Amino acid sequence: MNPLRFAFRVLAADRRTRVSTILTGVGVAVATAVVLLLMSLPSASDARTARSYWQAPHPRSADAETMLIRSSTDYFEGSAIRVVAVAPTGDSSRIALPPGVPRLPRPGEVLVSQALADRMHAVPAARLADRYPGVVGTITDAGLEYPGQLIALVGHTPKEISESAAKVDGFGDPAKVQADPFLKFLAGVGVVVLLIPSLVLVASSSRLTAARRERRLAALRLAGADPGQVTAMVAAETGVAALAGALLGALCEPLLGRLVEGVPWNGGTWMPGDFAIPLAEKAALAGAIVVMVLVAAVAGLRRVVNNPLAAASAQTPKPLRAWRLLAAPIAGGLFLFTVLDQHADANFALLGLALVVFAAVVIGPWVTFAVGALFLRWWRRPAGLLTGRRLRDDPRGAYRATAGVVLAVLVGTMALTIMPSLTDSLAGEAPNTIRTYVYADEPASVVDRINADLARYGQPVRASAYQGQGKLEGSISVPTDGADREVVRTAVTKEAGGGDVISPADDLAGNHQMLDDIRRITAIGLIAACVLAGCSAAIATAGSVMDRRRTFGALMAAGTPVRVLSRALRAEAAVPALVATVGAGAAGIGVGIGLLTVATRGHTPVATVLSPWLLAPVVLGIGVALLGASVCTPALNRVRAEPLSDE
Repeated sequence: MNPLRFAFRVLAADRRTRVSTILTGVGVAVATAVVLLLMSLPSASDARTARSYWQAPHPRSADAETMLIRSSTDYFEGSAIRVVAVAPTGDSSRIALPPGVPRLPRPGEVLVSQALADRMHAVPAARLADRYPGVVGTITDAGLEYPGQLIALVGHTPKEISESAAKVDGFGDPAKVQADPFLKFLAGVGVVVLLIPSLVLVASSSRLTAARRERRLAALRLAGADPGQVTAMVAAETGVAALAGALLGALCEPLLGRLVEGVPWNGGTWMPGDFAIPLAEKAALAGAIVVMVLVAAVAGLRRVVNNPLAAASAQTPKPLRAWRLLAAPIAGGLFLFTVLDQHADANFALLGLALVVFAAVVIGPWVTFAVGALFLRWWRRPAGLLTGRRLRDDPRGAYRATAGVVLAVLVGTMALTIMPSLTDSLAGEAPNTIRTYVYADEPASVVDRINADLARYGQPVRASAYQGQGKLEGSISVPTDGADREVVRTAVTKEAGGGDVISPADDLAGNHQMLDDIRRITAIGLIAACVLAGCSAAIATAGSVMDRRRTFGALMAAGTPVRVLSRALRAEAAVPALVATVGAGAAGIGVGIGLLTVATRGHTPVATVLSPWLLAPVVLGIGVALLGASVCTPALNRVRAEPLSDE
């Protein structure tokens, strides 16, 4: 018989198989959409960088200088303003303009983004507009890093621009600009920590009727079907759900992308279309997920192919071996090596993280088996004995309900290790001063001009000069206590000659913005992981009941109360979850410390902060497992309502 035709006949005849197929398709759709979205994040970062490449100096070609350029950051009410100062040194017509910039400003002219223009008109000129006089045009969205970016392109003469300006031959080539490496690193972490829970959801869905399908295939095998035919039947049955799910996920991914476009990063949200992924790449990724699902389905046929009689009679599979425990030191050692190696690329750290996550999947069933053996040895109540027998006889199936929860706990403790450490290192208080460095023969004259502006604006504070050596003649500092901070900044910016106007408080605000970005992404990742884990636990628990309909039907026929069976099923989910999540929590702390080391490599070391909140993911994980197990009572009631002869 044609395998595809056989698959459709089974779907038409068996309601439970249809439910399993639909849930499998939904699981594949979720996994596909999540993976496509995460894989589009690097290209979205590239699109952002390509639009804003001109906002920073880039190396010039030899003997091809055409202009001086300097990029600095100004602030207004906590929002960053990118200020690009340019001064042509030759024929300005030779300078190619970047997209979004209508023309090169002449000395004394300024081009601003529409968002900056709106702010300049909304407040008194002394607070903002006086910093950028002579506005002659607007920079369109094609030249902005993100929607609503505040940016000013200021024209100077070569003598006016700060001596720290770079000599360049133009605005640079966007193809040569490196995208945000930290954002790409976070995308890689997201792929690792969310892909496997998504695949666990797929596996849980596909196992809803595993025992029933195994008996059906074993009967076909005993009737004369060869291994190739059995494999083709399973591939066709699973392929229908996988292909439909992958197509649905690929269609839903643009909708997720539109939602993610509203998530701020590094000061702003995203432009429409930033998360678009090429069709060929999308098809390749979706196809890879389908192949993974098919491989997993075919790999589970070993018992049917090799020993169909045992599968047909539902004999207990062989116990798990303790060699699985070796996965922990191997994965941990490789991850530690990638962390300690100063020359290792960040991608190797992601590979080490993937191995740690995979190790949790390998070790989990053995831990479940060990817990079941302890239950049978020490517990004598009916629910406990039923739980122990299930955990020992089918640890892989029992752990399936816990796997997603364990991975969510690992992600949660990892995040709660990184975040307090970053917060502790980047938080603090800063003095209320505004400072700039002066490249001039007489910094005192600059101080006089700043003080004259401060007096004209009615501000009580005054600037002070600190003498330096060499070209850097001095720095100027202005306290802002008792004054309008933005007006003080305006007075200093006007005389800074295109140089940086520095405020420790603004630097601290930038740190807080970065922390908020990381917190936001972490929260989204944790919510996604918990949702996937909860769905996996619920589906796996329902599948466990459906797989053991005969056993539960016989127990209820013999007088066993549904509440006892429900208690046993909840214990099956909670006890392995308790043991495994504690281990996952410890692993998450270690992984968090390692990733923190990799992320801050080359910067000031960050001290690790371990807070009591690290216990929260473990408690939440057990709660999610119990919530997922809450479907057991309705499932058991359905078994009781159906005739046992249906089996």
